[in-house]
Formats: sequence, structure tokens, C-alpha cells
Amino acid sequence: MGRERPTGPRQAPSAAGANTAEEPRVFIVDDDSAVREAISELVLTAGLQAVAFASTRELLGADVLDCPGCLILDVRMPGASGLDLQNQLAEKGDRKPVIFLTGHGDIPMTVQAMKGGAVDFLTKPVRDQTLLDAVLTAIALDARRRAEAAVVRRNVERLDTLTPRELEVLREVALGRLNKQIAYDLGISEVTVKLHRGNAMRKMETASLAALIRLWETLPPDRRDTAPAVRRAH
Repeated sequence: MGRERPTGPRQAPSAAGANTAEEPRVFIVDDDSAVREAISELVLTAGLQAVAFASTRELLGADVLDCPGCLILDVRMPGASGLDLQNQLAEKGDRKPVIFLTGHGDIPMTVQAMKGGAVDFLTKPVRDQTLLDAVLTAIALDARRRAEAAVVRRNVERLDTLTPRELEVLREVALGRLNKQIAYDLGISEVTVKLHRGNAMRKMETASLAALIRLWETLPPDRRDTAPAVRRAH
């Protein structure tokens, strides 16, 4: 971050561009223009896109947080701090990885940031490689989370194709109940239970009972909890 590098103007992308971009971006939020410039240049040397903002308000106004990537936040800034932004994102369920970079850090701040899920809490001045390592870790984490979220969305979409009875059977199978137990509780034959289970496996695109159970565990808790429970006759 201490070396001078050639640079040109960089602007925050439009909201429309942010929603379609696939390449990860490093969003830098710091009220010090020299720091923003230095970090942006460092990020560019790693072949990554850098987008810099002077405040958390400016970042939020750009509507770019749906983009893949990570955040590098200063802790103390005019207006909302980096820690404030981290809390705000957490409340919205936004898990975009955060790296804190500050010249005014202390132990309580570090503890708060790391408990909030920060990838790292670095103190200025920081070694170029240390910051780049944190950025690459954060981007890899974001990519993994996005892939996991895509799997969940796909599984929820498949779940929505099940009939109420297939969903009942699927839930009971996932709870480890035997076909004869499910049949007794539903007042149907074991053959019919097997039929519903087979239909559920086909619609959920699973080839084995173990795969079906693993898929069930990927579903959001609210979807598992709202699946119809079998009314037991005994």
C-alpha cells in the first residue's frame, strides 16, 4: 500500500450493473481518500475489481451489495461506522464477508468485529500481502456461501413441487421413521407410502434415501418446521 502506482478514475457501478456482474468486487469504505486510493491500487494488482466509497451512506446509496465480493471497512468514519454497517448487514441477513482496516482499533472493537463474523481486523499500516490474503480469503468465503445459497434455493424450488401428502411422507422419512410407522399414522398402506416417497425422491432429484435426508437438512429451518406433521393415531 505504500508504493505509488499509475491510476485512473474509478466509479461505483450502477445498480443495474451490480445485479448482473459475476466477477467479485472489493468494496472499500474509508473516509481517507489516500487510503482508498492505495487499497484500490493494491486490489487491482491482484487482478480484482475495486470500488471505493467515502462513507457507509455512499456505499448503501450505490446499491451494489448484491455483487459477489467482500467489504474492506474503516472502523471510525463520519456518520455510520464500519461496525454499524456490519451490524446493519447482519440484521438484514446479508452475510457479505467484511475485513476491518483501521488506525484506531482496540481490543473491544476487535472482539465485536470478530464476533460479528469479520474475516479479519487489521491495523494501519498493514502489509500488502496480509491485506491481499484477507481479501482472497473473504472472496473465497463469499463464493462458497453463494454456492450454498444457490443449492438451498434449488432445493426449495423442488420442495414446492411436492403434493401435501408427499411432503408429509418426506418429513417423516427425514425424521427416520419406518414405512410401516408412517403408513400406520397416515392410515394408508406401506405400498402407498413407498409410492409417495418415490415420487418425492424423483421430484427432489435424489437417487437414494441418504441423499434425500441430506437434502432435507439443507432446507431453511422455517421450511422444515412448516412442513405438515403427521397426526399420530397413538
